[in-house]
Parts: sequence; C-alpha cells; structure tokens
Amino acid sequence: MKDNKTILAIMAHPDDIEFLCGGTLALLAKKGYHIHMAHVAAGDCGTLEYSSDDIARIRFEEARRAAAVIGAKHYCCGARDGLVLYDRPTLRTVIELVRRVNPFLVFTNSPVCYMVDHEMTSQLVRMATFIGGAPNLQTLITPPARPTGGVPYLYYADAIDMKDHFGRPIQAGFYVDITPAIKTKERMVKCHASQRNWMRSHHKVDEYILNMRRWGTTNGQHCGVKFAEGFRQHLGHAYPQDNKLAEILDVIPA
Repeated sequence: MKDNKTILAIMAHPDDIEFLCGGTLALLAKKGYHIHMAHVAAGDCGTLEYSSDDIARIRFEEARRAAAVIGAKHYCCGARDGLVLYDRPTLRTVIELVRRVNPFLVFTNSPVCYMVDHEMTSQLVRMATFIGGAPNLQTLITPPARPTGGVPYLYYADAIDMKDHFGRPIQAGFYVDITPAIKTKERMVKCHASQRNWMRSHHKVDEYILNMRRWGTTNGQHCGVKFAEGFRQHLGHAYPQDNKLAEILDVIPA
C-alpha cells in the first residue's frame, strides 16, 4: 500500500499504545506522519474507585490528552473491558475505523499476550486490515466510509512482559531506538493518571512510569541502545513484504 503519511495504532485499552509503541509514534510524528490512536475497549474496569461510566469518561479524556502530546487524533471503539470479542458488531466497528482513517501502516497488540482483550484486538485488527478494501463487506454504519485502497503494513508490538502464557520469551523481530523520544513517551504515559491506583491495588505494582522505562531498557539491552520498543511484522499472504517501518526509522534487527 502506498505511503499516504497516515498511521493508525489500535490496541485494546487506553494506555496500551503509549506503553507499547508511544516512543515510535512520537518519532513518526516528528517525521511528519499523521498519527491516529484508538482503543477498542473503554477502560471501564480499570478502577476500584469509580463507576463503569465514570472511569470510562476519565480514561477517554486521559487517552485524548496523551494523543494530543504528539498531535495525534484519538478514537474509542466502545467495547467494554473483559468483553472484547471477535464478533460481528465489534469487527464491523474496527473495519469502519480502519476505512475512515485509511492508514498505510498499522500497529496493534501482540497475537499472544497476558490478557484475552489484547489477543482479541490483535485478531480484529488483523481481519480489518485485510478485509477493509472489500466493498461487499458492509459495516452497517451510516454513512459508511469508503473501502481502503489496499492492505496496509501491519506490525505487532511486544507482549506485556515480553512472554507468552507459559513464561516463554516472545522475541521481537526488530527494535526501534526510542531514546530520543523517551521523555515524550513518559509525558504520554503520565496522562493516564487514573491507572496508578488501579495497578497498585489490582496488579500490586506501584511503579507505573518506572515499569515503562524498565521495559524500554530491557529492549534497549537487546539491541545496544538505551531505550527501545520491539515489533514483529505480519507477513501473511496479501500483506506488504517489505519493512516500511525500517525504511522510515532505520530499525535495529533482533
């Protein structure tokens, strides 16, 4: 698919994008790319303090502010936490978003991750990027967006903790040196202030920003830089086979 300067990152929950590929998006934005950031679920379960509707509103605003740090547009697909399903309504919503944004390059969650919402999002985005150009698949949203102009480049970010369900490492295919963008990434992550108490209570983690930097440092050690983000490219039939991200950002092989 032709480089139209439009990039979409779509992941399961508010803050997934910032943690997993915020630095790369910041670098791409600095190079003049138009960035779009979307979360499939509303983030309505990420709290022990607020009602479902209240935390969803809070997290929507946090995600909007995080996107604004790099001048990105922000969307929510409206699913609920823990209920991201590979079903007709959700798939149609994701397809419609992909068609409206019409990106030439897409980032999403790892196909294998600790949380099923992440894995379902990965599958939804994979299908949406593949089938978005087929005019006979109608999203039932009025007015509908035009089908995309082709199959975009698709990249999977790291799994959380970089391991599968059995603790085995999931190695990146290549890395992006985000050292020049780490402060911007930190600003993006800090926008998600509501998640500190949630993670401290539910995940037993009280190092929200430090964990983000620790993951970046671990990746950096794999490729000889201070901070890095890891990715794998989807290379199935019909998807672009050249690594466009490597052309844009000079990535480091794993």
